[in-house]
Amino acid sequence: MDTVEEMNNTYFYAGRSNLTASQLQFIIFCENTANQLDVNDFGALVSIVAGLNILPTRAKPRNAIEGTSLASRSSRKIFGTTKFPRGILLPSVIGGYPPSTLKIKMVAKISSFTGRAIPVMGWGILASDVSQIVYNTVRDYNRIARGDDKIW
Repeated sequence: MDTVEEMNNTYFYAGRSNLTASQLQFIIFCENTANQLDVNDFGALVSIVAGLNILPTRAKPRNAIEGTSLASRSSRKIFGTTKFPRGILLPSVIGGYPPSTLKIKMVAKISSFTGRAIPVMGWGILASDVSQIVYNTVRDYNRIARGDDKIW
């Protein structure tokens, strides 16, 4: 965080003077967003995009979602038709773009599970980032703000 001062019921922060409470909060939000975004976020975005069903595929049953993803195709190349031991079935997420197409299906193949889990991990990383940005913004803002300007 940068130097903080109060002047005439306004704030001075990050070299900017006469900031209102909402302007101060926005600057702190931008600062926390910049601090949070790193290589992990790039990986999260890549995994989400890899999970989009944009590649053409063979004919599918009538109710199946069209296309396949890069993650699924790569996973099938690596694991082939190998199944989990002892007949274990694990849940996998199908669709979700848009959210109304989201379905959960139990699968026995390692390739199906990992190919569908990759974008879910990406969404999890991004959700974690958003929650950390919001938490850090409120925390930092409340340390600086006075009286009724504080959140909660």
